[in-house]
Amino acid sequence: MGTLSVLAAGGGGLVGAIGFAMSYDTLRHVAQRDWGFSEGLAHWFPVGVDASIVAFLALDLYMIRKGTPWSALRLAAHVMTAATIWFNAAAEGSILDNPVRAVAHGVMPALFVVGVEAARRLVIRKAKLEAGTASDGIPPQRWVLSPLKSGRMFRRMRLYDVRSYPEMVRRDQELIAYELWLKRKYGGDLGAAKEDELLPMKMAPYGYTVAQALAMPADQERAAEERAEEAERRHREADTRRRIAEKRAAAEALRAEGDLEKVKAEVEGETGQARAHAKAQVTAAERAAQAEEAALETALVAEARARTAAAERQEALEREDAAAADLRAAELAGRAAEERRKAEEADRIAAAEDQAVETATVAAARQSAAEADRLAAENEVAAAEARRAAAEIRRLAAQEVEERESLLASAELAKVAAAEAQRVAAETRLAAAEIERRAVEAEDRAKLTPRQRAVRKVARMVLVHAGGDPDALPLAAIQREMEVSSPATASEYRQEAAQLLAEGYQP
Repeated sequence: MGTLSVLAAGGGGLVGAIGFAMSYDTLRHVAQRDWGFSEGLAHWFPVGVDASIVAFLALDLYMIRKGTPWSALRLAAHVMTAATIWFNAAAEGSILDNPVRAVAHGVMPALFVVGVEAARRLVIRKAKLEAGTASDGIPPQRWVLSPLKSGRMFRRMRLYDVRSYPEMVRRDQELIAYELWLKRKYGGDLGAAKEDELLPMKMAPYGYTVAQALAMPADQERAAEERAEEAERRHREADTRRRIAEKRAAAEALRAEGDLEKVKAEVEGETGQARAHAKAQVTAAERAAQAEEAALETALVAEARARTAAAERQEALEREDAAAADLRAAELAGRAAEERRKAEEADRIAAAEDQAVETATVAAARQSAAEADRLAAENEVAAAEARRAAAEIRRLAAQEVEERESLLASAELAKVAAAEAQRVAAETRLAAAEIERRAVEAEDRAKLTPRQRAVRKVARMVLVHAGGDPDALPLAAIQREMEVSSPATASEYRQEAAQLLAEGYQP
């Protein structure tokens, strides 16, 4: 391959160089001689014609490698190729006058273009191989020997992107072998085959292999189960999120209500304490004022009584002076003694009255002090009760936090339990699918009738979904699974399945 590559590159380059040189000389000469080009432009005319071919093809290859091909570039290169061949062939006169001379002038540019096209095909093929988009063609002999089947094969390869011709042949061989096996299985009557067994023939025109077509029902059922499981999982997650949100909202509401009650209790406690203190102060002030007023009234009464007694004593003295004026001298000593005695009596009465006033004032003051002490004790009791209520509110808030944490922990446990239940359900479905597969294979080997297959399928449903008890399997489930509309038919299936299980049937 290395030698061939060197020879191809060297020979192609040499032929291209010779063709370009000959075309250049021919076109320069005829452009200056016959076509009216000046000597300076005549040198550039052949370069522009031949170089445009290379430039257009190179730009076409570059755009193909970049994934943006443009067919107009290749068309322009072909137009310029035809133009340079025509110009060279007609350079020495009419082509019809001397065809040999025309071919001699046009063959070398044609060889130059052939080399460039070969390089273009090589580059495109290499680019498609690197990008994985290279496609095999159908051999010409196949088109000749079997044109209709070759046309159908070509159509499938292009429509469904089958790039390998050997791969397409292998698929056709597998399909033919499978069809022959199916005919042998049913004695040449493909109409007796099941729908799933006929899928390879039906799906072959759409690019499916035999294995892909046979696996399609199981893949679709698996995809449906996955979609149902995903929908159920999303439903459970949404339900769990909704419940958690409700619990959180309830907890927040309880917390807000507790905070509000706490603030109310604090405000009411402070307000009650201030009111009690103010009431105690007002009551003490009122009682002190009443005591002062009573003491003042008592002093005024005592003073009035003293004045009355003095007036009476003075009147008695005047009467005595008027009645016994002539006995003054004799009674001076007696009257003086009597006055001293009365003065002492008056002093004693006044002292007694003063002592009585002082005792009443002190008693009133002591009573006011005792009342103030009692009110202060009541205020202390109220403050202690308010503190106890605040502590109880804090305890209830802590209990609510613990309950919320317990609810969150329960939600996590529920998630774990749900995941475990999903895993167990998946294992159960897998085991049931394996049992069903083995049973179907055994039924295929035994060549059972559709009725026998249906009864055995119901028996497997009893074992998997009803724990072996036929009566525990609902008729609706049998109708849905077996696609029968009559409950009587479903009941017959269940009875025959019970009899089959009683005879020791094990899938």
